[in-house]
Amino acid sequence: MGRWRPPRPRGSRYITPEGAARLRAEVKHLWEVERPRVTQAVSEAAKLGDRSENADYIYGKKRLREIDSRVRFLTKRLEEVTVVDRIPDDREKIFFGAWVTIEDDDGNTLTYRIVGPDEFDVKQGLISMDSPVARALLGRRLDDEVNIHMGEKRVTYYVVDIRYQE
Repeated sequence: MGRWRPPRPRGSRYITPEGAARLRAEVKHLWEVERPRVTQAVSEAAKLGDRSENADYIYGKKRLREIDSRVRFLTKRLEEVTVVDRIPDDREKIFFGAWVTIEDDDGNTLTYRIVGPDEFDVKQGLISMDSPVARALLGRRLDDEVNIHMGEKRVTYYVVDIRYQE
């Protein structure tokens, strides 16, 4: 069996200003802090002699390739994304960047922010606009009923709050 894998489908091209800033900060950290530190460690490991059996040298070179690959990916991604920094005119409708609170029939509430695929973090309540939950929510209004399929189970929620960050 070969190592070839089909390319992943491209995510949406939208990102919040906070998400773009995080990606730029990651590039800066990798390029200005992490890469020089690893380069120095590889240089010192190379001075020790036989590189074929020098684990610090081998793993350092591997880490440099990983850093360079991530920097290339982030740089290209930052060039192609669109930063959405304005609030929609219709604030009663769910669009990209909205904080949405939904409630089920038992009164349990969940709050999510709809963000781009490069910045989602479910633990912080940030969900990708490409996710099934976000797709079900986009375009809905206050008090709308939303049916979300979670595996084989279908759950009904009601939109109880929509907010946008200034």
